[in-house]
Amino acid sequence: GAAMLRSLGSFLCLWALRLPPAPAGFGAAARGLDVASYRERVRAMFYHAYEHYLESAFPYDELRPLTCDGQDTWGSFSLTLIDALDTLLILGNVSEFQRVVNVLQEGVDFDIDVNASVFETNIRVVGGLLSAHLLSKKAGIEVEAGWPCSGPLLRMAEEAARKLLPAFQTPTGMPYGTVNLLHGVNPGETPVTCTAGIGTFIVEFATLSHLTGDPVFEDVARKALKALWKNRSDIGLVGNHIDVITAKWVAQDAGIGAGVDSYFEYLVKGAILLQDKELMSMFLEYNKAIKNYTKFDDWYLWVQMYKGTVSMPVFQSLEAYWPGLQSLIGDVDNAMRTFLNYYTVWKQFGGLPEFYNIPQGYTVDKREGYPLRPELIESAMYLYRATRDPTLLELGRDAVESIEKISKVDCGFATIKDLRDHRLDNRMESFFLAETVKYLYLLFDPDNFIHNDGSVFDVVTTPYGECVLNAGGYVFNTEAHPIDPAALHCCRKRKEEQWEVEDLIREFYSLKKNKKLNLKRASDHGEGESPKDPEDAPSEKSGEQRNSKKNSHSLLSCPSQSFNSKLAVLGQVFLDNT
Repeated sequence: GAAMLRSLGSFLCLWALRLPPAPAGFGAAARGLDVASYRERVRAMFYHAYEHYLESAFPYDELRPLTCDGQDTWGSFSLTLIDALDTLLILGNVSEFQRVVNVLQEGVDFDIDVNASVFETNIRVVGGLLSAHLLSKKAGIEVEAGWPCSGPLLRMAEEAARKLLPAFQTPTGMPYGTVNLLHGVNPGETPVTCTAGIGTFIVEFATLSHLTGDPVFEDVARKALKALWKNRSDIGLVGNHIDVITAKWVAQDAGIGAGVDSYFEYLVKGAILLQDKELMSMFLEYNKAIKNYTKFDDWYLWVQMYKGTVSMPVFQSLEAYWPGLQSLIGDVDNAMRTFLNYYTVWKQFGGLPEFYNIPQGYTVDKREGYPLRPELIESAMYLYRATRDPTLLELGRDAVESIEKISKVDCGFATIKDLRDHRLDNRMESFFLAETVKYLYLLFDPDNFIHNDGSVFDVVTTPYGECVLNAGGYVFNTEAHPIDPAALHCCRKRKEEQWEVEDLIREFYSLKKNKKLNLKRASDHGEGESPKDPEDAPSEKSGEQRNSKKNSHSLLSCPSQSFNSKLAVLGQVFLDNT
């Protein structure tokens, strides 16, 4: 039926950018780059940092690599351990993954009197726990009967996310930037939040809602996204800080970097994860305005959000995620051109300075550092999947060589305070193990399970029926925690499925009604005409109308299919007994 084709089309959307894994070293052999050897060097980097964190810093959030001790930074969650957990599995270390899951269950407590960043807690803690929860079975953990719809890591993720909900109780629905995990929002808390701190929740919160069945998380994330959209300027741009009480823009610089970046990223990733056309159309509108006002010669500048006049001709290292994001919407040519601009900066300094003055071609005062950020490597990984261009592997090679040469110390890897003279800072951010090392490893590991093209998968039985998992198409949150999109279709009979049942019942009654009408007509006219063909019954209209209002995937509602054989878009089977 037509609905089957629609659903198949929706399913294929998710795979449109998937390519078959390339043989190891493909495209690089001509330039003499040994992919396997770089992969092993990245693995060694991970363990050098990870083991020293365990030895010198655990249970603190982060390692201080110059003094070989630890410090709490974003809360008091043993943050590096949560952030590094899924990287362990990507490197193939199931035994340590299992050990850490037990340590976290016993040792992490969110009932603490700590002021925490709502944004950072979400992307690092909630995202890290959700990803580890969804990868638990793959890591050989004996999961609960209801998994992936229940489990200890999911309960921890939900507990952490609930601690963030008070921040969203504002007149605009845009959250405060900081919340006390015990008492909620502090009296006198500043109402000024950066745009990314408002628009970077949909991936984690929608996943939580779909797995737990509690819609509150997805609802608050959507409301915050829409509030930003509503407050864009007449020329279609957003600034980078806004008052969440009054919705007045406090910082009116518009660009793709710090303070804004992951808002745009989550419109695209939320659209892919949820098959949501509305989120994608929001991004595409922003994309037009960004190209019109901020793009010059494949660089992106900062402009005044209302006038479009250039305010800062600066490239920030955080902007280097943009080519990867462009590749996700299929804009690979533009992505490569911008990536190559950014790569020239890397080659100039052996890293990306936080700010780079484009006209002057040099660093900006007090912004000369490189805290081992992942964004350029992240873009290289996406673009290599899309193009197999060996230049992208060369960036990976340069990153390994730079980080080892400049940043490696006895107790781990240290933030580079100044790329000009290679002075170091006594800090190793948790994103180094969550993102930088992970994206480097995935760039050099074409056969990793994360790159699965759908040719292998697992079928799991849940209390709600069977569903397919681990088929690929992972969506990385902005801290590089992979979310399996198929998992969102495993738990609870959500409204869409309830509508299917309603439509089937409506169809059944309309068939009976038609049959009665036809029989009545036949008896009235004395004709022996047969009842109408069931295919002609006006059964789907109400469901179609409802579906057109809701920007989600098309539903399978072909009348010719029996209910027990219907497949949802990402592989859930509806069984008679559920």
